Amino acid sequence: MILVTGSVATDHLMKFPGRFADQLLPDHLDHVSLSFLVDDLVVQRGGVAGNICYGLGVLGQRPVLAAAVGTDFREYEVWLSGHGVETGGAWVSYQAHTARFTCTTDDDLAQLASFYPGAMSEASRISLAELVERFGRPELVVVGANDPAAMIKHTNEARALGIPFAADPSQQLARLDAAQIRDLLDGASYLLTNEYEWGLLQSKAGVTAEQVIENSTIRVTTLGAQGVEITDRQGAVLHVPAVAANATVDPTGVGDGFRAGFLHAQANGASLARSAQLGSAVAVLVLEASGPQGWRWDREAAVKRIADAYGRTAADEIEALWADGR
Repeated sequence: MILVTGSVATDHLMKFPGRFADQLLPDHLDHVSLSFLVDDLVVQRGGVAGNICYGLGVLGQRPVLAAAVGTDFREYEVWLSGHGVETGGAWVSYQAHTARFTCTTDDDLAQLASFYPGAMSEASRISLAELVERFGRPELVVVGANDPAAMIKHTNEARALGIPFAADPSQQLARLDAAQIRDLLDGASYLLTNEYEWGLLQSKAGVTAEQVIENSTIRVTTLGAQGVEITDRQGAVLHVPAVAANATVDPTGVGDGFRAGFLHAQANGASLARSAQLGSAVAVLVLEASGPQGWRWDREAAVKRIADAYGRTAADEIEALWADGR
């Protein structure tokens, strides 16, 4: 079982039929005032913890969601429960709404977004020790983007409980200081970032690739259309190409989809290469769908795409990783 901490949010996703870059005047950025007329609005379920849990559930896991939500979470909760997620670990706030993410994407897939934390600000009230008592000891705790105090608390709790954990700071790197980032990495089994976040993390915290290896952390860095780079605990570097996309609909949540596939495979004893391949197969489904939880897992179609991308042997080995009926 994987326990996932992080944000749960409602995503309000819009598309701008043009390029943000064409609208920005470099000499006037200090008093920018812009409004973009968008083509459409899609309201989707999201948040990193919600997205990762959804993906794990679809693939046959029974993840435990450990996130702070509002009383408006009920419909979202039913959705996640119906896709194999244990939602009983959520903290319900009676003071704030579930977080909101508002994002506009242009024709270059550049994004302008804002995030209202709402109930997420209470996430530090969640106790991992209490959840372990209720749901059993997880194989892994994912410390995803969340209220910074909660991220530090849950990292410290996982260490104290001796439970392996994955550091996945993503969007919160902008808010975390150097000491906090280093604390999140100390003893982590995995460090999950995209390429930009890895660079930002190194710059802000002064962390080198060599130090990550010395920490016995597996570094997983997604590279968008160029695939993923993984450095194992011995320093060996593995590059896995991405699965070719049939369409590019919405990049929101692609990284979370990758994490779900990767962690599901790792939990089932797969190699790093096979785990990255399954993660890439899920990621491309997210990219081709509207919203981070708009994708579906068609077993036959997924196996074919994996075989086309990575070969028949890879597809056969990956097919064995998910449960029948999912």
